Amino acid sequence: MAGGFVMPRDAAELSRRLARDAEAVCRHYLSNGRRQGRYWTVGDVRNAPGRSMFVRLCGPESGPGAAGHWTDAASAEHGDLLDVIRESCGLIDFRDVAAEARRFLSLPRPEPAPQTPRRASPVPAGSPDSARRLFALSKPIAGTIAGSYLLKRGISMTSDVTALRFHPRCWYRPETDTLLRVLSRPKDGRNAWPALIAAVTDLNSTVTGVHRTWLDPSGRAKAPVAKPRRAMGHLLGHAVRFGPPCDVMAAGEGIETVLSLRQVMPALPLAAALSAAHLAAIQFPPGLRRLYIVRDNDPAGRRAEEVLTKRAQTEGIEVLTLAPVLGDFNDDLRQLGTDALAASVQAQSAPEDVTRFWVPPPRDARMR
Repeated sequence: MAGGFVMPRDAAELSRRLARDAEAVCRHYLSNGRRQGRYWTVGDVRNAPGRSMFVRLCGPESGPGAAGHWTDAASAEHGDLLDVIRESCGLIDFRDVAAEARRFLSLPRPEPAPQTPRRASPVPAGSPDSARRLFALSKPIAGTIAGSYLLKRGISMTSDVTALRFHPRCWYRPETDTLLRVLSRPKDGRNAWPALIAAVTDLNSTVTGVHRTWLDPSGRAKAPVAKPRRAMGHLLGHAVRFGPPCDVMAAGEGIETVLSLRQVMPALPLAAALSAAHLAAIQFPPGLRRLYIVRDNDPAGRRAEEVLTKRAQTEGIEVLTLAPVLGDFNDDLRQLGTDALAASVQAQSAPEDVTRFWVPPPRDARMR
């Protein structure tokens, strides 16, 4: 090393030296965590309280299972102990990271008793910031397993859809498993699956949460897990949004439901609230004149329709309901076809909106 520049071999040696005392490093820089068996568990790499991140305290010096390697199950972030020092200390320049690592390695090792937390992390697991991090780590869905999955559901995507992204290995933890049971599983991919990542935003387009749909690697179906859909962050009142706001919009529960409507009303602004309860509480954009409620055919969907209708009418917003023939609009799209869905939507829509937002006519009408 010359002039303060850190060569890669120096970084590797620092990482190995830190890994030899992985528990001491964790007690110092991840003081909000605790040891559990062969792992140190904490909320995240920025020292948030919790159990989402785990650090190996023993193992080989390099390769799979090496000591000092860590993974955050909530965000899918991973790295080594140099990354822990960088993130927990808020450092940017690697020279500063290396200097801090050398400073630590020259100090006496701390006693095993837990230390007073150095600082609270501004990014707790499951927060909007964690959601934004996960969305930023994902990539556009074109040509991915997520795109294949949507096509299997009858949904084609266009390049202007920015609310949906893809993560190739999004961590999934069964709610019934204890942390140690999860950590003891072999590293064969069963804890991480490809996932469709959807950004939940407020009326200012700020990401407040994300919705994850874990997928089978074939792209043909959801992952074979107990709950393949989960959301995190702040959701109430917010939604996954498709299209810029205007004086007319449609709101429904599920992402696939509203994307099915988008196949026949591509210019209509859409919002997926992610559940019946959240649909009933969705916020109205300024200037909204007409609201289409994309209802599911079940008791929860009908109740959400009633509550949302009253809220909208109180604010002087006209309400029209779009009801599916089957369970939801994706069922209609896949089982009845695009033409039948288009005809059904056209019959339930205001004539001026049919012209404005485009509903393809039924196939038999085009043939006449």
